[in-house]
Amino acid sequence: MNITPLIDVLLVLLIMMILTLPVATHTVAVDLPNGAPRTVPDQKMHRLEIAASGALSLDGAAIAESALPDQLVATMADKDATLTIRADAAARYETFDRVLATVKRAGVTRLGFVGNDQFKQVF
Repeated sequence: MNITPLIDVLLVLLIMMILTLPVATHTVAVDLPNGAPRTVPDQKMHRLEIAASGALSLDGAAIAESALPDQLVATMADKDATLTIRADAAARYETFDRVLATVKRAGVTRLGFVGNDQFKQVF
């Protein structure tokens, strides 16, 4: 029996697995709170919105992605401030991932996601 075609198929499958594995394991680590949610009075809420085109706005004012880290540090200097992120359903995940990594690097510890019901799939 000639096993050369079998070995060729196995090598192709091995190469495909090697190429796709790093993409499937890419993550952005986010520390999420544990336990029941608690209410905090007098919270200053800041909104970061990602439009379908990838444009960003912080508290309703347009902002460039390059200026986002400095602006986040300034707005989150208040210890009672909370940042909420709302992404348009048509926004690219790549943009959302980049913005989330920027938020983490800026040291934001109070973070919430708003409007997630638009991503819910009904089967």
